[in-house]
Amino acid sequence: MYFLIQANVYLEPDHYKIFDALEELNIDYGVVNIPPNAEKIDFETQRKDVFVYGSVTIARLAKQNPDWFPGSFYGGNHLYEVYSKYYGENLLNHKVSVHKISEDLSWKKDETKFIKPYNEAKIFTGRVFNEIEWKDFVFEALENQSNRITEESLVQISEAKRTLKEARLWIVGGQIIDAGYYKFNENAPFEENVSEEGLSFANKMIQIYSLEKAFVMDICQTDDGWKIVEINCINSSGFYPNTNVKSIIKALNIYFS
Repeated sequence: MYFLIQANVYLEPDHYKIFDALEELNIDYGVVNIPPNAEKIDFETQRKDVFVYGSVTIARLAKQNPDWFPGSFYGGNHLYEVYSKYYGENLLNHKVSVHKISEDLSWKKDETKFIKPYNEAKIFTGRVFNEIEWKDFVFEALENQSNRITEESLVQISEAKRTLKEARLWIVGGQIIDAGYYKFNENAPFEENVSEEGLSFANKMIQIYSLEKAFVMDICQTDDGWKIVEINCINSSGFYPNTNVKSIIKALNIYFS
């Protein structure tokens, strides 16, 4: 398989690991720069067995090349409105509302909300906001002409909930290829490897609904057990320091070849 990798991914410090993995595995790949406002991928290849990796932009634009396989899994089943029908209360944020970022929200005294992008995952990082923090964020985001946030950008809002620890799982062909923690609550004991309980939960979720041949699932442990934080497109999901990138690339190459 041929990997087409976006070079100019500046906000992902571990992005370089994919080049090391491809070199070690002796897998063919090409490199392309994608301008922020690009309307197509300016890269030509005779290969049809192409997998793209980089930002949301390259994942989205790759859908213009339907003859690339596997190409990109962007969109479709990755939308909350699709996968939430299957995972239901197994989602950390089961009850959500969707709004334009420019809408005025209703806030109770001392309330916090978890707010994240709805259909453009990387326009900002989802997190917990209070009223003042959110209003300041929206003002600055709409004033900043260099980002992709507009008054029409959609956000997903839910109740802020406490997590004990969070992990990212890379899934190919229905199998968990790699799993690693990326966040611990200050009161949670450190674990080097994702617990068997967490992996068992994730495997049950995959059996309920495996939304693509390859995707990324973030899970967390809460006071009410394990939950799914969110589902991510594998073509634009970032690596963490403990991610075994070589294993992921090897699995993708074998499965889709």
